[in-house]
Amino acid sequence: MNIALIAHDTKKELMVQFCIAYCGILSRHSLCATGTTGKLVSEATGLNIQRFLSGSHGGDQQISARIACNEIDLLLFFRDPLTVKPHEPNEANLLRLCDVHNIPVATNIATAEVLIHGLERGDLDWRNIVNPKNA
Repeated sequence: MNIALIAHDTKKELMVQFCIAYCGILSRHSLCATGTTGKLVSEATGLNIQRFLSGSHGGDQQISARIACNEIDLLLFFRDPLTVKPHEPNEANLLRLCDVHNIPVATNIATAEVLIHGLERGDLDWRNIVNPKNA
């Protein structure tokens, strides 16, 4: 599966800790991330992560493009709901594309825990039918 990782600045450490905890599961999948998030997670875990631009420089749009092309199977996007971001319209579009293309998405650690355990159990294997080129 192709998994994308995005985290707002105030959630980056939480994303790092989440990826450390689930490194064994994540290592069996292809990972991509926005720039700084990918760098921090890779340094902390040793995971191979394709890095895009930072979110504020268009990295979230690069991931949106991959979602639109059905190249992402799961999005873990740890958002800070209390701080207004100037590129928030891009984030709304990213989430809209996940809905359009039936991409499972977690915007907080509680949902991420459910999805990562589901991924491990095989609950997301239906994505291999929808997207056979990534099977």
